[in-house]
Amino acid sequence: MSDAATTGLLSPEAVRLGEPAADRTDAVRRCGAVLVEIGAVEPAYIDAMLERERDIPTYVGEGVAIPHATLAGKQAVLRDALAVVKLAEPVDWDGNPVTVCVAIAARGDGHLAILSELAEILLDPDRARALREAQDPDEVVRLLQPAAVS
Repeated sequence: MSDAATTGLLSPEAVRLGEPAADRTDAVRRCGAVLVEIGAVEPAYIDAMLERERDIPTYVGEGVAIPHATLAGKQAVLRDALAVVKLAEPVDWDGNPVTVCVAIAARGDGHLAILSELAEILLDPDRARALREAQDPDEVVRLLQPAAVS
C-alpha cells in the first residue's frame, strides 16, 4: 500500500456495532448518518450515497460493502473520514449478504486511494473475517489500518 490513505480517517466514535438495518438502503442511510454525526458530511451526502448505490453497487466481497457518494456528493463533504457499521443481521446487497459497511467521505480524489487500500485490506479473507467478528470499536479501527496483521 502506497500512502496509508486510511490512516487517521477512522476513530472509534465512527464505529457502530450490531446496528439493525431492514435492507441495503437502510444500511447505507445508517452509514451516512454516522458520517453526519461525526461532522464529516452534511446530510445531503446521504442522498448522493444512495444515488451511487443505485448506479454502481458498492459490494466488494467477503460480506463487506464500501458505500460512498457520487461526485455530486463531494460538495457535502466537510472532511475526509471513514465510518464502519456492523449490521446485527446480514442484508441482501444484490444477491450478496453484507454484514459490514465501511462508508467513505472524501473531498478530493483521495477516495480512490482509500477505496484501493480498503479493498486490499478487506479482500484478505482472514482480515475480513476478523472485521466481521470484531466486538470492540478499537479493534475495528486497528483492523482497518494498513499495518494491521491478521
